[in-house]
Amino acid sequence: MQIGGLQKLSLINYPQKTAAVIFTQGCNMFCPYCHNPQLVYPNLFEDAIKEDEVFAFLKKRQKVLQGVVITGGEPAVQKDLKDFIKRVKELNYAVKLDTNGTNPQIARELIDEKLIDFIAMDIKSPLQKYYLFYKGDIENIKRSIETIKTSTLPHHFRTTYDKTLLTAADLENIKELCFPSQHITQECGK
Repeated sequence: MQIGGLQKLSLINYPQKTAAVIFTQGCNMFCPYCHNPQLVYPNLFEDAIKEDEVFAFLKKRQKVLQGVVITGGEPAVQKDLKDFIKRVKELNYAVKLDTNGTNPQIARELIDEKLIDFIAMDIKSPLQKYYLFYKGDIENIKRSIETIKTSTLPHHFRTTYDKTLLTAADLENIKELCFPSQHITQECGK
């Protein structure tokens, strides 16, 4: 797997767990506000971290860390994501996957095979504006949302609110996309 970064301790990336965060290289979306362009654009990639180094660290920290977050870039573009997660699970870590939802098949497999314990999906916009971020099949986004919602897995749907791209009405449309006809409270951060 192409690993572009390792955060050795996070208290915020995995709810209620101490975790390491593994950042994968490569993404199939091009968000104008991306805060990790060095993980998206190949010309900005640094040398990949070797898997053996990551697993040596995870093995050493088994008594301190409870989970591993796999994020990116977009982890689902990694061909060996499932095998990598199996190795993490062998070390008895809980695994959280952060995804953009463009590969519903891998999300389904990871959920069905109980390889992940938590999933967070970035909802970029209402479906009609996805062309701003993604050139693939929009049905993938809908399938991923449905796969996640119908699973018993703890999950989050989240949105980056960029006022130059999204409106308040767009946020309402995103809420309706994820949770049709449900009352949702809005949490705002600074």
